Amino acid sequence: MTHEKKTRAEERIEALDTSPAHLLAEIEALTAENAARRAQVEEHLAGRQRALADYQNLKRRAEEEIAQARLAAADRLLLRFVDLADDFDRSIEHVPTDLAGDAWVEGIAAIDRKLRGALESQGVVAIDALGRRFDPSLHEAVASVPGTGRPDGEIVAEMRRGYLVGDRVLRPSMVGVADGSEAAGDA
Repeated sequence: MTHEKKTRAEERIEALDTSPAHLLAEIEALTAENAARRAQVEEHLAGRQRALADYQNLKRRAEEEIAQARLAAADRLLLRFVDLADDFDRSIEHVPTDLAGDAWVEGIAAIDRKLRGALESQGVVAIDALGRRFDPSLHEAVASVPGTGRPDGEIVAEMRRGYLVGDRVLRPSMVGVADGSEAAGDA
């Protein structure tokens, strides 16, 4: 009897269990491992997609907040200029009659016109209130005016001019609104 020495490859081949039961068990184990890894990959993918969606939402909200902050800052600045324009109006309305044609007064009026032009170039326009129906989104009622003979809810006095910038109210008009009662002589 010759005892042939087997090669390492031959020893490994003999050690392999190629029985159908063993192969089926190994296939089942590999299939389960594959399914577990797929589930893990899907879980990681879903987490990545959620993180990406969260990032995009955060980025969008941050951009919206920045835009709102810029708009609010611009509105605050425009309001300061609107207040300045109102001061010019009051000054011009109360010019003494003996200074009516004075060059200095005309210069002040020219500055007022220039300021109004600058505001208009930024989209700021006055709200036309007198004779209009009261609208709480445009007007702030500070007085109810009886005995005007005007229909209830009509604006009969403007105490402070309001302004729009684009389609937004920069500052509402402060108004007096007719209460619908007739004038004392008409009753």
